[in-house]
Amino acid sequence: MTDVLDTAPQTTLDGVLEVIARRREEFGEKKFVPRDIISEFKKVGIYRAATPRRFGGDALPPSRFLRIIEKISAVDASAGWVASFGSSVYLAALPLATQAELYGDGPDVAFAGGLYPVQKAERSDDGWNVAGEWKFSSGCRGADILGVGLVGNEHTGGKPLTALLRPEQVEIVENWDVIGLNGTGSHDLRVTGQVVRDEWTFVRGGEPTVDEPLYRYPAIAYAAQVLAVVNLGAGRAALDYAISTGSGRTGITGAPKLADRAYYRMDVAKAEAELRSARAFFYEISDEVYATVEAGDPATDKQKALLRLASTHVARVGAKAVHTAYTLSGTAAIYDTNPMQRYLRDASVVTQHAFLGDGIYDGAGAVLMDVPPSIPAFI
Repeated sequence: MTDVLDTAPQTTLDGVLEVIARRREEFGEKKFVPRDIISEFKKVGIYRAATPRRFGGDALPPSRFLRIIEKISAVDASAGWVASFGSSVYLAALPLATQAELYGDGPDVAFAGGLYPVQKAERSDDGWNVAGEWKFSSGCRGADILGVGLVGNEHTGGKPLTALLRPEQVEIVENWDVIGLNGTGSHDLRVTGQVVRDEWTFVRGGEPTVDEPLYRYPAIAYAAQVLAVVNLGAGRAALDYAISTGSGRTGITGAPKLADRAYYRMDVAKAEAELRSARAFFYEISDEVYATVEAGDPATDKQKALLRLASTHVARVGAKAVHTAYTLSGTAAIYDTNPMQRYLRDASVVTQHAFLGDGIYDGAGAVLMDVPPSIPAFI
């Protein structure tokens, strides 16, 4: 099957990027990406990128999807973060009949989840009595289906369950009061007394019921990648801004323009090399692992560890590139109207995600040296 992004005019995604550029301030003011932007994402295939081909989706190779999120994030990190949830390979663990119902009206389904803290749920006759409050549901204001995390049981091997609900079954608690990534709308979800049948629950990262290459790719590692790539976009945007302004602006004191200063040129060049190197590693390991699973072989533990390592590293290097560009920009960058402020705030939030913490370096190093990682479910 040929995917939407192959058949659509090249200007389609570019057109959406232009809209995002015009409206990104609105996202921050509203503290969410509006539903009409989600509709535009659907038109260019974002929310069918992880839908199985058997249900009309594209099931894109990860690196293709990641490059799309990188482009969006270079324009606005919040929009990129929300678009990244078009990668919801988790849903492939649902029973096939449930997926057929989920995609019954088409493959473009926007998922958002507030998975933590996992909550206890009592059993009903054919499912779970779900109640509680969950945090960090990015993109929930524009989602077609919402997930919440439940404590696992003996049938899940102790792994948490995700229960799916329709938007009308969930109250969105609008408490996303942050400085960076404030347009992601990562509000809390509150559920009161809803019954979710077993067939609408799945183990996050559990065994998929669809046998297509994308769903053999390590799901948890992919979930880290789609978040980390946001900082590739932010880092790229910040360096491009520093290069552009450095080439044409003199200092407010009348000193030589920035590009005429050796320290400015050197630091920009070092940041450029570091960002491109981290990016190359990130996409190289993604393509390597996808080739492995596409050939019918499982990803090795070391490959999974390298995916996690590349994700954390690219998030860190992207943030470092932003910080370098901010520092080089001098006094002009302290004004709230300067785009460097947005890059700095957004990139700093990406590195705070639990999937991208410094502990991942330890976990990856352990696996590479055949030592059991201390992080639970690391691989």
